[in-house]
Amino acid sequence: MTMPDILIQYGVVVLFAWAFAVQAGLPIPAVPMLVGAGALSGAGHMNLVLAIGVAMLATVGADVLWYALGRSLGARALGALCRFSLDPDSLIRDAKDRFVAHRMSYVVLAKFLPGVNPLAAGLSGIVSIRPERFLLYAAAGALLWGGAWITLGYLCADLLAVLVAWAASVGRPLAVLLGAALALYIAWKYIRRHRFLRHLAAARITPMELNRRLEAGDPLVIVDLRTALDISLAPYKIPGARVIDPEELRHPHHTIPRDSEVVFYCAEPREATSARVALRAAAIGFKNVRPLSGGLEAWREAGLPVESLAPISSGPFPAERH
Repeated sequence: MTMPDILIQYGVVVLFAWAFAVQAGLPIPAVPMLVGAGALSGAGHMNLVLAIGVAMLATVGADVLWYALGRSLGARALGALCRFSLDPDSLIRDAKDRFVAHRMSYVVLAKFLPGVNPLAAGLSGIVSIRPERFLLYAAAGALLWGGAWITLGYLCADLLAVLVAWAASVGRPLAVLLGAALALYIAWKYIRRHRFLRHLAAARITPMELNRRLEAGDPLVIVDLRTALDISLAPYKIPGARVIDPEELRHPHHTIPRDSEVVFYCAEPREATSARVALRAAAIGFKNVRPLSGGLEAWREAGLPVESLAPISSGPFPAERH
């Protein structure tokens, strides 16, 4: 059964479920379903306004879910993405930086970026954006996202009908080819992520071990890699740590002596930023670089000391907690 057949038979129920799943973070393609719904609307099989409304409602529902998770669980909500996304770690830090840079417009733009929407919605909850303000931007983004793709399908209904007929004539070989390509892509992402996590597990240092080394007076260089948003939410650090942006560590030996023993920590799930910077440093000749297991949160949960840190300005987000 083809996608148009599924939409014709089950209509807006499938459209709602698909749009919700995409914007909730599942790694499935959104555009073919939305454009297909628009094409069916152009052919008279679906109501255009209803299709856009359903896609919008599903998207806002996914946004509210992640906003609520962010508000109730804090940064732990972002860690939940690691459970069903193939490679979320590389997106999380970038999402934090862009959220600070673009403010609430990022909630709108995130609808069009694969895998990013739950991060933007979750971050809005973490920094306690007012619910009514969040809903306004979430609804605007949902209308633009669903409306743009469905309207495109509506306007190009005749052309899409020709393409669907061609695809049907090609038949099973095309479906097998596309399925094989998708399977290879997923396998490649899984293998790369598994290798990354295996290296991370072998290299990291625990908070208790790091504290023992510090108390023994070992000459360690501790580097805080957190974003401005992370620091504004938790304005403290491990005593003696140096706050350095990862971009400044493209060539770590320019900032840190090559013979140093270095411990990195961050606020991303599975210490993703710390591990990537550690791998980069090791590749250019650093002999002893390790990410801190659990980051600053694990250090705090272990009851170990911290020192205050002036928060880096990140706009009005923390003030919106009131």
